[in-house]
Amino acid sequence: MAPTFEHHGKSALPVIEDRGVSVRLILGNAYGKVAPATMFSETFYADVQLAAGSRLPMPDDHEDRAIYIVEGSISVAGQDFEAPQMMVFRPGDKITVAAGDRGARLMVLGGATLSGPRYIWWNFVASSPERIEQAKAEWRAQNWGRGRFDLPIDDRNEHIPLPD
Repeated sequence: MAPTFEHHGKSALPVIEDRGVSVRLILGNAYGKVAPATMFSETFYADVQLAAGSRLPMPDDHEDRAIYIVEGSISVAGQDFEAPQMMVFRPGDKITVAAGDRGARLMVLGGATLSGPRYIWWNFVASSPERIEQAKAEWRAQNWGRGRFDLPIDDRNEHIPLPD
């Protein structure tokens, strides 16, 4: 499929709040909510704020699931983890996260297992190194709306340049 870009502002993203837990769903579906971005595979990505001692069950309807601790600390199955750390969980395991005494901010993500290798460079993910190089060249060209990439009209002059 051809690469695409969609922009959805913060106010369009679903928020779930319950007993010291705040989940802003950025992509995909989780906790009975669906984010507005078009997805082509089963996935979820959420920004989570946990008050001290609060608990968050991980969605169990996604094959692959992971947590990145941005701030604070959590406990999973009796083990403590602090920022910055990432955990990837086995498919099918029931996981509940408990926030430490300072609370925690997490990125919670997962989805269906992808077939074949993936290559990541900066904001680009592709199925081959050649496609990454093509994406770099097109981003440098800044042909917003006429090539592979587009940006919201009012953000085109303030785009983020490629890193060196």
